[in-house]
Amino acid sequence: MYIKEVIVVEGKDDTVNIKRAVQCDTIETNGSAIDEHILEQIRHAQEKRGVIVFTDPDYPGQRIRHIITEAVPGCKHAFLPREQAKGKNGLGVEHASPEDIRRALEKVYEVMEEPASVFTRQDLLDYGLIGGENAKRRREKLGIKLNIGFSNAKQLEKRLNMFRISKKDFQLAMDEIIQEEINHE
Repeated sequence: MYIKEVIVVEGKDDTVNIKRAVQCDTIETNGSAIDEHILEQIRHAQEKRGVIVFTDPDYPGQRIRHIITEAVPGCKHAFLPREQAKGKNGLGVEHASPEDIRRALEKVYEVMEEPASVFTRQDLLDYGLIGGENAKRRREKLGIKLNIGFSNAKQLEKRLNMFRISKKDFQLAMDEIIQEEINHE
């Protein structure tokens, strides 16, 4: 599988692991202290070929995504669920299987500059994604089903709108999650 866009990762181990899964070029941020030189490389790649941001499913990875999204509009994003990124010594893209990497890259999202406000806090409350005892677990499952990564309640509303997730896709995913909970009782 060849990826046309340049994939932005955090480090060398991520590059090595992604190249086991797909043919691609990468830019390494070397952690969350992204300097202007790296951002300029990402801008250039975005202009010429497009960019997919593929960072670890943790706080530093989210911070890198945010910095890049602010500095380089129009990048696409690939997400790995935390379970697929766990290794003996931590959490990261470098621990994912080639199959999980390919699956994540097949389901990339583009951030829209002006997100539509389709989802509200009330939608999240109605589906038990905020404040309940199962809210965190439901958000984790929803992030996996919609391939948008895990987020806290505040981030979830923004992410659903930012990636233009349809109400239909959201409702189908939530129906599956609720059905799974019923079947496990």
